[in-house]
Amino acid sequence: MRVLRGGYPRRVPETSVRLATPADAEQIRDIYNHEVMHTVATFDLVPRSLADQQEWLAARSGAFAAIVAVEAATDGGAGEVVGFGSLSPYKERAAYRTSVENSVYVRRDRHGRGIGRLLLEELLSTAELSGFHAVFARINASGEASIALHRRCGYELVGIEREVGRKFSRWHDVALMERLL
Repeated sequence: MRVLRGGYPRRVPETSVRLATPADAEQIRDIYNHEVMHTVATFDLVPRSLADQQEWLAARSGAFAAIVAVEAATDGGAGEVVGFGSLSPYKERAAYRTSVENSVYVRRDRHGRGIGRLLLEELLSTAELSGFHAVFARINASGEASIALHRRCGYELVGIEREVGRKFSRWHDVALMERLL
């Protein structure tokens, strides 16, 4: 477990953050596919298969690794994944190599417990330690909770992309938020 600059551990009671492993693929897939099928938090339209999720995880390493929030098991077992996040390259061109984009997803029954912030702060720490300068978030403009979370973590709204996604027979705007490290 990493320690925040202030000296206290990054923990939500009974929840810790660690690198994702191949064994987490099914739980990550469950969280993500719920968002695909029922929300506009992602513009993916087709749920991921287990093979797709395993491939996604296998492609994540180094500064672009996936992390998971794990709630401690009451029976002493491995615990369950209640959220995940990752950093991805922002753009392909070389001049953008010091910028990244974050993604954070929390299981619906665990919203409002600080898990999203725990994940986002860990991603920001990883980005800073990896030498990135700017971290971007692309959030459905109707996603008030996600926008508020990013603001609490120091992000600023830098633009709105109008009607760039179409899901559930509606056009959706995307809020572009940025934090400089």
